[in-house]
Amino acid sequence: GQGVDEPLSATGFRQADAAGLFLSNVKFTHVFSSDLLRAKQTAAAILGKNKFCKDLEVKYDARLRERKYGVAEGKPLAELKAMAKKAGEQCPSFTPSGGETLDEVRERARDFFEFLCQLAVGLEQKEPGMPGASSRSSGTSAEQFVFPWTNHCGEAEPSSENAGSSRMLDANILVVSHGAYMRNWIGYLVSDLSCALPANLSKSQLSSVSPNTGVSHFVVKLENGNLSKPEITCVCLNQDSHL
Repeated sequence: GQGVDEPLSATGFRQADAAGLFLSNVKFTHVFSSDLLRAKQTAAAILGKNKFCKDLEVKYDARLRERKYGVAEGKPLAELKAMAKKAGEQCPSFTPSGGETLDEVRERARDFFEFLCQLAVGLEQKEPGMPGASSRSSGTSAEQFVFPWTNHCGEAEPSSENAGSSRMLDANILVVSHGAYMRNWIGYLVSDLSCALPANLSKSQLSSVSPNTGVSHFVVKLENGNLSKPEITCVCLNQDSHL
């Protein structure tokens, strides 16, 4: 939850370092993180291992916080399940007293996603006709965006499209958040925005909570700066091979 702002454990730091090594060749243009300590430390560990972005400023945003669990915060998951059972409900749809509903979490996710889209459109308009302009990047797209899980042959690989200006990304954004929040965000992308999913993804995988430092990769296209109809493709979901 939000109320117990504990640091990462020793295991958490090892996992964050492993994620950093896994992402070390990916050149990010922006980094956003929840303002809770465990997410801040994870973001710092990832950037600390990165070959390109060690000095990139992390923007902390309360909209990326974990779901608020009210009276259940700081207690074992078994107690939350017991509260839900007593109320005749099931997790995760159950909302403890003082907690956030799933709709409230999704609204936070929607608000932040729209903010990211506006950011990307603003970059494109600032430098028209120059995606990935020199102020944000250098060299070829192959050097900038090395995604370790796509092998540069997937349908959603950003650099696999037409040669020329479309080869380079306007923004390549790292977002560090939390399990229950991200499950709701992904649900929003799929159910509300018709995100295209990998063919081999099962329903149980789609509804599961990401493992610690699990990596999900989404490609978002905003044709002609149209914020109302983003085209979203999920390249991978909760990738944890680095663990």
